[in-house]
Amino acid sequence: MNIYVKQNDPARARERRKLAQLSLVVVFGFAVVIGLSRWIDARRPPVDITLEEEKLYATGQTARRLSLGFNGFVADWYWMRTLQYVGRKIVRFRDADIPLDDLRMLNLPLLYPLLDTTTTLDPQFIAAYEYGGVVLSAISDEDAIRLLRKGMAANPLEWRLHQHLGYIYWKRGDFETAAGVYRDGSKRPGAPIWMEAMEARLVAEGGSRDTAREMYRRMAEQTSDPKLKDLAERRLLQVDSFDERDAIRIVLNNYRKRTGQCVSKWKDVLKELIAARLPQGTSLRIEVSSGAPLDPADTPYRLVADGCDVDLDWRSRVPFR
Repeated sequence: MNIYVKQNDPARARERRKLAQLSLVVVFGFAVVIGLSRWIDARRPPVDITLEEEKLYATGQTARRLSLGFNGFVADWYWMRTLQYVGRKIVRFRDADIPLDDLRMLNLPLLYPLLDTTTTLDPQFIAAYEYGGVVLSAISDEDAIRLLRKGMAANPLEWRLHQHLGYIYWKRGDFETAAGVYRDGSKRPGAPIWMEAMEARLVAEGGSRDTAREMYRRMAEQTSDPKLKDLAERRLLQVDSFDERDAIRIVLNNYRKRTGQCVSKWKDVLKELIAARLPQGTSLRIEVSSGAPLDPADTPYRLVADGCDVDLDWRSRVPFR
């Protein structure tokens, strides 16, 4: 049997040419990304020894033009730079007592520009908007609101951005605006029923601890960012701790009125602590060995002011402020 092989198959030749062209495009794309990264790094200013501050490498629109269609790659690069930028500042101040709701001490002037550039390159980068809604709002409410409204305009069906915007207005004490934002968010496709309930709660209760508890609980449930989830969970622990410390202070004050002196050790008021009830109807949890009440993170509270008051232990995961 004779086998004939066509030496010059036009179809195969065309296929080879297409494969070669595609390979060139991929190689060119990687070359552009690498070149852009080197171009940006080459124009990065020398580090200020006192501030160690970076400058914004390019504004959003400039970076978009320079990305040559690889917006997603460059947006990811800016996103990583954003996280590194914040992370380095947190490490520098790791021994300081920094309240989660006020991060101005970290000195993060580039956080908004970096997030703005990230979301200009990729307007559907929801994680960047969420990060801004929580972290940026601890530095500048106005910048956080601007970023979230930008995200809502680019993602009109995304109800989670309404949740974060409502949270900012709630923190500012603007309960009417916060309720309106939740109401608008509840109308977006896929929005959970609790968005409507949150609107009603804001109208009725405003800044109550129960409202705060619900805010942080929903935020922890809905966010996909582990850092934001941790922040919300820690704030939830803090709200619970406020209720616990109020109950403990009642016990301490009653002891002082009864005896004319402050508590020297927790076991002096052990029976009263066991009998105390929290607003939710639950009891304080007590450490068996010392008789000290435990905070929501399972760390014993400590007596302060010579036994007349209570506070968190410095080792606790519950935020101090």
